[in-house]
Amino acid sequence: MEKAIIGKKVGMSQIFDTDGKVIPVTVIEAGPCVVVQKKTAEKDGYEAVQLGYEDVPERKLTKPEKGHLDKAGVSPKKHLKEFKLNKAAEMNVGDVVKADAFAEGDHVDVTGISKGHGYAGVIKRHGAHSLKATHGTGPVARHAGSMGSGTDPSRIFKGKIGAGHMGVDQVTVMNLDVVKVDPELNMIVVRGAIPGPKGGLVTIRSTAKTIAVKKGDAAGISANPQKASARVNPQKASARR
Repeated sequence: MEKAIIGKKVGMSQIFDTDGKVIPVTVIEAGPCVVVQKKTAEKDGYEAVQLGYEDVPERKLTKPEKGHLDKAGVSPKKHLKEFKLNKAAEMNVGDVVKADAFAEGDHVDVTGISKGHGYAGVIKRHGAHSLKATHGTGPVARHAGSMGSGTDPSRIFKGKIGAGHMGVDQVTVMNLDVVKVDPELNMIVVRGAIPGPKGGLVTIRSTAKTIAVKKGDAAGISANPQKASARVNPQKASARR
């Protein structure tokens, strides 16, 4: 079943697994979220639910926002996000989605807004090379350099790297596994890093990736007797010689 929730990035830490290995993790304060609106195939052409997250004073809402939430009978919410889920038809307006919707071992995609780096040059923004830091380069060691031909084509092609605003982009990190869930603290801990600063808004949903499942001890062993993975299998003729 597809699942989704809205939360905030708390920060990064590390925990130890049962083998004593360090796991870098990100702590996310997830939910509770309320179903504010339900989209149906009959009325809207697709099935989805809109979740509301984080209470906010009523005075900070516009009249259309307040009317939208009043229609659902939901207290004022700061953030609204819509999710297309395969089980959206089973959810109803007013339902509460908490952190315990996810479980340890789940694979999730986390979406957030990346950190802003202001106006950056091509070296920092795109990883371009600088000129040698010795003699003869002049004051242009970190400049972008030539942009292309002159008379023909008399323009710069789209996609040419250059200086500009860096960061504050929507970024999705896919296929992170859930390491720990604490329903009392509304906490979901995922392996690895996620986009955005501390306190940044993130959305968590079931991964769109296909998870490969091992099919027993023989999984990954090649059928080609010339390969090393095949020769370690005692059932193979090449290994019994």
